Amino acid sequence: MRLILGFLSGLLGALAGWAGLAALIVLLAGPDRDGGIAMGAFFDIGPVGGVIGLIAGVWLFVRFGLVRAELPAETSDAAPQHAPRLSFPFAATVALIVAILGWWGWYEFIRSPNLSHGFMTLQVEFRLPAGMSLPDKEEDVRIEFEEASGYANAMLPANWRAHDGERRAIIATALLMYKTRHRAVSLTLPDVPTQRWLIDLPSDPDPTPGFSPWRVANEPSQAKIEMHFRLSADR
Repeated sequence: MRLILGFLSGLLGALAGWAGLAALIVLLAGPDRDGGIAMGAFFDIGPVGGVIGLIAGVWLFVRFGLVRAELPAETSDAAPQHAPRLSFPFAATVALIVAILGWWGWYEFIRSPNLSHGFMTLQVEFRLPAGMSLPDKEEDVRIEFEEASGYANAMLPANWRAHDGERRAIIATALLMYKTRHRAVSLTLPDVPTQRWLIDLPSDPDPTPGFSPWRVANEPSQAKIEMHFRLSADR
């Protein structure tokens, strides 16, 4: 039994060390614009914390996990017997760590919109003012999608250069990754100040029947570029 408890303590320490070190790196690094920091912290740096946590978990169990409990003697002349039992402070600490890891996993699991509708794609279209031309190169168009506290570059399809009547337009897409009320998109073009629009969707949105109305950026700008969006899903 002692061997099993020591192994479980080490395994729990490895999980806690892995998750804790990865979360610390992400917290210190700040907002991640493409998910690279979070992926690197979890898969590259997290295992280091896992090894440290494994060693710490086994050592703490050996050092503090078991205490000696005195059993009553069978006769008055017999010496009292001592049997090991699990330390209450150690057990309470383990229960707290399990609760924290369980809550964190549950929170990350339920905040993914993929549980409801599968992969959800946000299609965004920008309509330029009359007479304004599109950039010649895709690299001259920068579209950032904000979701919760993260940032990602929106994807430009092969037909990203479009038009609405005589007005030029840009088509882009982004994947929804979290359940959150904070979503926004920004557009930066050569010689045009960055413009930003809020995406007014609920935290757990349903697919939209069509595009939203055209709207200008939230920050006043002389460019008068308009944006509208629609949301589609796998199911």
